[in-house]
Amino acid sequence: MNPIKGEILCFNKPYRWSSFELVAKVRGKLKHRLGVKKLKVGHAGTLDPLATGVLIICTGKSTKLVEELQSHTKEYVATLKLGATTPSFDRETEEDATYPTSHITEELVRTTLQQFVGTIMQVPPVYSAVKIDGKRAYQFARKGKEVELKAKPLTIDEIELMSANLPDEIVIRVVCSKGTYIRALARDIGQALGSGAYLTDLCRTRIGDYRLIDCLDIHTFDEWLDGQEIVMPTEEESL
Repeated sequence: MNPIKGEILCFNKPYRWSSFELVAKVRGKLKHRLGVKKLKVGHAGTLDPLATGVLIICTGKSTKLVEELQSHTKEYVATLKLGATTPSFDRETEEDATYPTSHITEELVRTTLQQFVGTIMQVPPVYSAVKIDGKRAYQFARKGKEVELKAKPLTIDEIELMSANLPDEIVIRVVCSKGTYIRALARDIGQALGSGAYLTDLCRTRIGDYRLIDCLDIHTFDEWLDGQEIVMPTEEESL
């Protein structure tokens, strides 16, 4: 293992950790282990703090691969609460409206989900990192300011209904392209069902060929490092 020359590490991001926090923790542990003052570390594809699952972290010269890795197809398992909405489309904010659900059947759900397969246009959430005039959209949203975001094209390869606890909840599996906001997809599914919906749980299970089952756990990362043969830096690389 040579973190300075470049490694691609796959982690299961913990719940309520930001992607930046996980990167910082990995960087700190590697710097301590290598005895270096600086180490380039980055991630390929942000996950919201309330989401868990696959986060690819690149070190050293492998950070040049971030853009390529971000373009890979992603897979998610999402739990949607039906009959209500929140401003953030997930549990970050409180419910702001409720809607009828008595008309929602499993057949209606399956039919509705298929409407989203293929290339679609999606308006990103205002609680997102999309930039507006140099600032992140969520910075405006959290101050109660209204912002208007433009719809962007994306591709949904697959949507599978995994379980349905109607009329209140469904669990879906989504395979999609880069740039897909599953929170926004939940919003759109709720509207298409003639109701409302928001995310209560989200796990990214795959990025390309990197799968959740193969991910490292940051809480046991030190023990994992103990079992690796690590190439230590040269004196010049330590500076």
